[in-house]
Amino acid sequence: MHKIGGTNMKLWFPVMFAVLMLAGCGDDVAKVSLGWFSGKNVVVDARQDPLVSGVTCYISRVDEDLSLSDPSDMSIACRQTGPITPAQLDRIDKSKQGEVVYSESLSILFKSLKVRRIYDKTHQTLLYLSYSTKVTEGSQKHALSAVPLYGTQAWQTPMPSKSYMPMHLGQFGRNIEP
Repeated sequence: MHKIGGTNMKLWFPVMFAVLMLAGCGDDVAKVSLGWFSGKNVVVDARQDPLVSGVTCYISRVDEDLSLSDPSDMSIACRQTGPITPAQLDRIDKSKQGEVVYSESLSILFKSLKVRRIYDKTHQTLLYLSYSTKVTEGSQKHALSAVPLYGTQAWQTPMPSKSYMPMHLGQFGRNIEP
């Protein structure tokens, strides 16, 4: 029986096979090499929000070939790519923590990339926060993208409040002469 570093090779084969198979999963939009000798690529994945199907998030990150762990840096850009309806918003978590809409393991060393949707009721905007679950260089790596609901079916006309005053009105609500 062959051993690798004191570990039975029969155990390594299924683990490595699963890692290689999972590495190919996802909606890869782009894969750009960072050079012949670096062994690193920038990978761009497209992920549709599972409950708000009119939103697609594009996540870019560095992927190292033949590495057991990837760097934690990432970027996210979410855009409206279809209709966003009130029925879709009724199904989402509207708490301050929001909910995880996407998670991907980035290494066998317990590091993962997560995307969390948070609803900003005041500004009627969906926030998408991407972050790494592992502290790198003293901080959690994260990025934020916002998708405003203005112009969608889900937009609700805000009720005027006392704290809101149009710019053309003065302190006491009188028109300001130009």
